[in-house]
Parts: sequence; structure tokens; C-alpha cells
Amino acid sequence: TLPVSSFCQVDNKAAVLGFVGAPFTLASYVVEGGSSKNFTKIKKLAFSQPKVLHSLLQKFATSMTKYIRYQADNGAQAVQIFDSWATELSPVDFEEFSLPYLKQIVDAVKQTHPDLPLILYASGSGGLLERLALTGVDVVSLDWTVDMAEGRRRLGHDIAVQGNVDPGVLFGSKDFITNRIHDTVTKAGKGKHILNLGHGIKVGTPEENVAHFFEVAKAIRY
Repeated sequence: TLPVSSFCQVDNKAAVLGFVGAPFTLASYVVEGGSSKNFTKIKKLAFSQPKVLHSLLQKFATSMTKYIRYQADNGAQAVQIFDSWATELSPVDFEEFSLPYLKQIVDAVKQTHPDLPLILYASGSGGLLERLALTGVDVVSLDWTVDMAEGRRRLGHDIAVQGNVDPGVLFGSKDFITNRIHDTVTKAGKGKHILNLGHGIKVGTPEENVAHFFEVAKAIRY
């Protein structure tokens, strides 16, 4: 949970970012009992007892709306919604079991916190990009399996993009890291791009390479 005093603790020297799980991803963990390779349990529930799953998804949507508001009220300057397992759904099933609840959360939060930036991340989302934008979030975060130029083209320039350097790049040389950063930034175009990795940092990543990533990023001027 986000401490009530988070904003005060950083003394306005760093951004306070909140995060929540998306309804379908949370439901997947509950029904599957943890992570999964095939997601057979959640899909069995979705396709055999959809009303039960929709009821669970609605409870999570209501709870996550409250949680995002709580985080915003206690110092979070942006909140990222993680729908890690939504990409296990086909597009038509995403439109039934994920999209409506994501949109519901975004719409409700924007009613009370219209200036709070909301970011959506779903790993392996190349087949769903246009649908992710339909949620109404301010930023769509891309993983490294999507070419940044293609992602920008498909999403359009009205929405911001985040990402999407492969975390494995940080195992390369500093020159390699620098070149990949500039390639990503160039493909994203001017404005509405948050440079970031396409996923979390891998275990064993050299700390000096992480520092180099930040140094290069901060020095970019376009």
C-alpha cells in the first residue's frame, strides 16, 4: 500500500507513482491460485459461468477505483494499472472481460481526479494496442515486443506512450545501451513519450548500466 505520508517523505524531490492491478489480472490470480501458463481455470469460468466472473470483475473494478483515489489523495502523482494477464484473452474476450472494467475505472477516477495521469500496461499487448487506447487512459505502456514506431502509429498521437527498451539491453555495452535508447526515442517522435524499459529490470543487471540508462535519458534533448 502507498503510505499516507509518501509525498511528504520524498519532499517533492521525486515523483510518487501509484499502481494497481486490473480486474481481470486480479481475478486470474484468485481463480488460478497464483500465476499460470495456460489460464485454463479462469477461462473455464469465463466461458462456462460468465456471470460469476463478471460479478468478481465488478467487485475488483469498484475496489480498484477506490484504491486509485486513495493513492491520489495521499500523494500519488500518477497511477499505473497493470493488466498483465489480459493478453491471454483473444480480442473478442478482452472486449468482454477486461475492456469494460478498465474503462469503468478510468471514467470513475477521472470524475473525481480529472488531472491524475493514468497509465495502462499489459505485457505482450501487440494484438490489443488499439483496444487498450479505448480504455481512456492517458498513457499506454508498451513492452519491447512492439516496435515503438509501429506502436505510435497504431495508437496515434493523441495518447502518450511509455517504454519500451528491452530490459535485456542493459546487459549490453554502454554504447549499445545508448544507441538503443536513441532509437526508441526517435521512433516515438516528439512529445508524449515516457522513456522506460518495456518491463522490470532483470535479476543480475549491472548497476552501472542502469545508472548509464538514466544518465543518457536525462541528457536527451529533442
